[in-house]
Amino acid sequence: MTRIQLTDSGPTFSRIVAGVMRLHEWGMDTSALRAFIAECLDLGITTFDHADIYGSYTCEELFGRALAAEPSLRNRIELVTKCGIQLVSPNRPATRVHHYDTSRDHIIASAERSLRNLHTDTLDLLLVHRPDPLMDADEVAEALVALRRSGKIRHAGVSNFTPRQFELLQSRLDFPLVTNQIELSPLYLAPLHDGTLDQLQQWRVPPMVWSPVAGGRLFNADDERARRVREALEAVGREVGAPVGGVALAWLLRHPARVLPVMGTGKIERLREAVMAESIALDRQQWFIIWEASAGREVP
Repeated sequence: MTRIQLTDSGPTFSRIVAGVMRLHEWGMDTSALRAFIAECLDLGITTFDHADIYGSYTCEELFGRALAAEPSLRNRIELVTKCGIQLVSPNRPATRVHHYDTSRDHIIASAERSLRNLHTDTLDLLLVHRPDPLMDADEVAEALVALRRSGKIRHAGVSNFTPRQFELLQSRLDFPLVTNQIELSPLYLAPLHDGTLDQLQQWRVPPMVWSPVAGGRLFNADDERARRVREALEAVGREVGAPVGGVALAWLLRHPARVLPVMGTGKIERLREAVMAESIALDRQQWFIIWEASAGREVP
C-alpha cells in the first residue's frame, strides 16, 4: 500500500486509515482486537484513528489494552487521536452540556489521558476535533507547542476546520499543522467547492477524510440522491470491474490533494476492499459521472 507523508516534515501514514470510532460496538475482546490489528498490518494499514470521546470515552482504553497485552505492536503503528469535544456522559459526570473546550489546560489534560489510555509515551498525531467558537488561537498553539516540546505528541493537526480557521491556528505556530480531517464522500461534495481542498493542496497538506462512504448510506440509503449516486458507482464499477465501495474510494483517491480515507469498520473484508481501491484507476469522465449524479446537475 502507498504511504503518504503529511507535509514535508510530517508523519508518514498508510493511505488507508483504520478508524475505531465504533470499536465499543464490535464485540472484540483484547485477543480479537490484537488479531484485528495484526490483520490490518498484513494489509499495510498501519495508521489508527481515535478520539478521546469515541465510545463515550471508552474506545481508547479498549484499544490500549491490546497494546498493553502486545507492546511490540506500538512500534508498528501510528496513533492519531483528537480532543476538544466535551460530551454529556456517565463517564464525565461534571459535564452538563455538550460543548467544546480548546483551552490550554483541557488540551494538555486530554492528550495526557489519551497517552495513559493507549499505553504509549507519545502520540503520532493530535487533532483539535472541532472548531470552537471560543477558541483562543494563541492558547491552543501554546498547548500544542508544550505537548510537542515535551515529546507527548509528535505532530498536530485539526479536524472539521474551515480554511480560515485552519489559517488562523497555523498563523500562531512555527511548525506545520499536518492535516485537516474532514468529511468528504460521493454524497458530500462541499470541500471540493468551499476552498477546503484548494487550501490543503496549496499548502501540500494531505487531508484525512472521515465518512468516506457516507456512513454506509452509499450501500443502503433509499433517497433519490443516494440512488442516483449508487447507480453511477455501479455503472462505473462495471466498466472498471470493481464493487461500489471500491469505486467510491477510488473516486476520493483520484483527487490531487492526496486524500487519506478513514475507514470506520471492524470488518476486515471492507478494509481489504479499501486497500484494493488504490488499484482502481478512474478516468476524468468516470469521475465526473459520479460527481454529476451527486450534484444532480451537469458542471457549468
